[in-house]
Amino acid sequence: MPELSIRLSDEVRSALAAKQPVVALESTIISHGLPRPDNLRIAREIEQTVRDNGAVPATIGMLDGQLWAGLDDEALKRLATSEDVVKLSVRDLGIAAASSADGATTVASTSAIAAAMGIKVFATGGLGGVHREAAQTFDESADLVTLAQTPIVVVSAGVKSILDVGATLERLETLGVGLVGYQTKRFPGFFITDSGFSLDWQVDSAEQAAQALKAQEQQGVHHAALVVANPLPESEQLDTALHDRVLAEGLSIVERDRVSGKQVTPVLLGHFHSATEGKSLEVNVRIILRNAALAAQIAAAYAKLA
Repeated sequence: MPELSIRLSDEVRSALAAKQPVVALESTIISHGLPRPDNLRIAREIEQTVRDNGAVPATIGMLDGQLWAGLDDEALKRLATSEDVVKLSVRDLGIAAASSADGATTVASTSAIAAAMGIKVFATGGLGGVHREAAQTFDESADLVTLAQTPIVVVSAGVKSILDVGATLERLETLGVGLVGYQTKRFPGFFITDSGFSLDWQVDSAEQAAQALKAQEQQGVHHAALVVANPLPESEQLDTALHDRVLAEGLSIVERDRVSGKQVTPVLLGHFHSATEGKSLEVNVRIILRNAALAAQIAAAYAKLA
C-alpha cells in the first residue's frame, strides 16, 4: 500500500497514536457555508466545543495542494478569508493537489479522508442528499455514495429541508448506510426538528452509538457509515410556519430563474438567510455546535471501548 500523502497536525497525530478521541470537522462550512467575518469565529467555537466535550478536533482541508487533518489557527484563518478556496469533494482531491490549490472539504471528502487516517467520528451540520426533481436532473449529492463505502460515524441534523428528504432516505437504505436517531425515531429536517419521516432505530446515549460502531467493526460485514441524526429541540428550531413559507418562496425563485445544478443549494440557503433576517443562520450555528458536542461524546465513549 502506498503511503498516504495526508499530513496530520502534531496534536491529532499524538491523539491517534494514543487512541484518544478525535473528531473530524469539515472546512466547507468555514469557506462557503457561513458569512464573513462570523465564519472564523464560529470555526473556532466548533473546535472548542469538541475540546470541551473530551475530544481533539481535526478540521480537514487543503493548503497549497497539501491535505491536512488538523488545521492550525492560521490555516483556519486562510480558508475563512481567502477568495480562492475551492470546494473539494472526493473526486476533486487529486486534481486540486496537482494544481496546488487551497480547498475546503465537503461531507464526502471529509468522511473519506478521516476514515483513511483512522478517525472514527465526524461532526457536520446536514448531509447532502437527493435534490428535488432528481428524476429529471439526476442531481444527487456525492455524500450518499461516499458514505456507502466509508466506515465512520457521522453526526448530523439530517438533510437540509430544501432537498427531497423522502428520496434521500430511500437512497440511504438502498446504499446500506446505517441510520439511527439520537433519542428519537423521527428524522430531523435540519432547520426543523421533524422532517415528517420516521426511523427504524434510535440510540439514547453517546455510549450506545459508540457500541453500535464497535459492534459493526467486530462483525466485519458492513463497511458503510453510521449516521446519527441529532435533531434540534423544538424550542430551538426555526419557526415551522416561517420555514415552510420561505422554502416555498425559495423554490419558486429557483424555478423562475431557472437555477440548476450546484447553484440550487446556495441560492436556496441564501434566500433562507435573507428572508428569515438571519434566524436560519442562528439555527445553523446551533446545529453544528450541538453536533460537535455529541460527536465528541461518541468519540470519547468509543475510545473507552477500544
